[in-house]
Amino acid sequence: MAFGIYQFYNFFQPGFRRRRIELFLKLFQPAATTRILDVGGFPSDWEGVVPIESSITLVNPDRKPVEKPWPARYVEELGDGCALRHADKSFDIGYSNSVIEHLQTLENQRRFAAEIRRVGKQLFVQTPSRWFPIEPHFVTVFIHFLPASLARKLLPVLSFRGLFRSGDNIELKKLAAELRLLSFREVKELFPDCEIHREKWFGLTKSFIAVRRTN
Repeated sequence: MAFGIYQFYNFFQPGFRRRRIELFLKLFQPAATTRILDVGGFPSDWEGVVPIESSITLVNPDRKPVEKPWPARYVEELGDGCALRHADKSFDIGYSNSVIEHLQTLENQRRFAAEIRRVGKQLFVQTPSRWFPIEPHFVTVFIHFLPASLARKLLPVLSFRGLFRSGDNIELKKLAAELRLLSFREVKELFPDCEIHREKWFGLTKSFIAVRRTN
């Protein structure tokens, strides 16, 4: 079977995802009555993966093709994470996983952070660390430390994603152009009322999770 980026993720990511889910459940203990807003996620990220029965509203700019009928507790909306239509504190938990780094500019990231902080009473927002040596979207070392124009030229030949394209139809240059990874200082600036958890891999910070709890 051909090996591509998604097979790579399926092999290496389950451990990180399991620990992230365990942290989420430990911190919030969501019940069936808990209302969650997931900005940038899909039902498949939750159903059969996170053992909860909460109502989950999922906001995305484009609708993903329906894989199968999902339980009624999932509500899928078309919307902009930088301009959410929901009222202040209308959800018990505002959640987002590996989305804010795709917003291209710091100004867009500020708008996104302000909106999810406004709408969620509590928060759980994860994003990769800029200073981790492996760029997670392309799976290559140090290339994200280079000037953007040079990095984009090298990605097709010096990244796992560029070399192994099986099952992956994402345009490399388009993906590279939308990415802006965040440092700890920037995450703290964007989420000043949150604790910042660090996900570690061999002692290095792989990603940050901004957490706000009401209790």
